[in-house]
Amino acid sequence: MNKKIIIFISAILIIIILSFGFKGFFNNTPLVSQNIIVADKIEVVHFHGMQQCWSCITMGEYALETIKNKFPEEYQSGKIVFKDINGELPENKEMVIKYQARGSSLFINAISNNKDSIEEDTAVWQLVNNQEKFTDYFENKLKTLLGI
Repeated sequence: MNKKIIIFISAILIIIILSFGFKGFFNNTPLVSQNIIVADKIEVVHFHGMQQCWSCITMGEYALETIKNKFPEEYQSGKIVFKDINGELPENKEMVIKYQARGSSLFINAISNNKDSIEEDTAVWQLVNNQEKFTDYFENKLKTLLGI
């Protein structure tokens, strides 16, 4: 009799665990809600040093070109801002600290309700050899942040 009770309780526990584990599967709702914050303003910041390699220069050029060509209105209005920052210059120390930049890097700050949401974009380095792929990726990233 003890064996039947243990099997029965085990079966109930398995059903309960599985029902919670597959909650999103059965009712088509995600298990984790994804809050996508739409930015009021976007700062794209390209950090570099005094000496830049081809990849560093190209990454900055592609980012700015994508912004100017794909988001001309947002760029003109200041909704998207591009900053090219030499992190080795003393006058840029505050920016380097704010973004926690190290070496050559590209950061995106999606500002919403006057709150910074700073993220380094490392994926761009894998795309620097292909301008079309870089542009597509970066355009989509900015569109997502703008909610368009």
